[in-house]
Amino acid sequence: MTLSVRKVAAVAALGAALVGCGGGSGAPQGGGQARMGTPAASGPAAASPPGPASPSSPASPLPGAPNRVPTLAPGPNGLTPVFERTRQRADKTVALTFDADMTSDQGPRAASGEHFDNPELISTLRRLQVPSTVFMTGRWAEEYPDQAKSIGTDPNFEIANHSYSHHAFKSPCYGLPALDADAARADVEQAFAAFRKAGAVNTVPYFRFPGGCYDDGALRALAPAKVTAVQWDVVSGDAFAKDPDAVAQDVLAGVKPGSVVVMHCTRSAAPVTEEAIRQIVPELRKRGYRFVKVSELMGK
Repeated sequence: MTLSVRKVAAVAALGAALVGCGGGSGAPQGGGQARMGTPAASGPAAASPPGPASPSSPASPLPGAPNRVPTLAPGPNGLTPVFERTRQRADKTVALTFDADMTSDQGPRAASGEHFDNPELISTLRRLQVPSTVFMTGRWAEEYPDQAKSIGTDPNFEIANHSYSHHAFKSPCYGLPALDADAARADVEQAFAAFRKAGAVNTVPYFRFPGGCYDDGALRALAPAKVTAVQWDVVSGDAFAKDPDAVAQDVLAGVKPGSVVVMHCTRSAAPVTEEAIRQIVPELRKRGYRFVKVSELMGK
């Protein structure tokens, strides 16, 4: 089937965003097809039951965190469910999500002055009162523990898992090193442990695949973690972008009721995101949209 010009542009933007997310130099490789699980739970009584509670269980709420958040029921054969956008199309809600990326081997770059954080963006989201979900890598939380704690104790935010190392759960994936099934499960647990060590309590049992790449093998490897994988339907194109107006236009053109927008919280890889947010937020509010965290969107 022939792709429209807009569709081609969107695919190109997606590739740029995922390369930026991964920091890899290999040829872009598409992620898995996003698949909806069974309808999202909307409250404590209907939420999918968590796994056995234990201090090391990544899905167990931390002290001070909400007791339950909506999740999706497992997919066929117990595969990790995948959420892309809400099935509710009438309510004008939208979830802005921000990937706080840092790979396990980027410590020397941070030590030399490269900024993988973006405190100005977080401050702007607070000032504009925009509830948001931050998909954080464990390595990012270790590099910026004070910021991880600040974000993870602010009720305006929730922290979701973006892996520890930002290595791929499916290969090929934008040149990222790949993990086998055992290493993938351990990587997810290590990220949750890093959040706990930093003192973040507003954590949720959601996971975003590095590079957005997954297949059934990745969903099977992730299943014991009892998380819901969260993808997106709107690509901001903020990775390595230099024009905040273009980023804002991409988001504003793509948002529909129930959308999940993928953006980044890394100054070095996404330097104009904060400026774009200052355009996106008031315009979407003018259009009647309300900003929500993924947990609220999933519960609709």
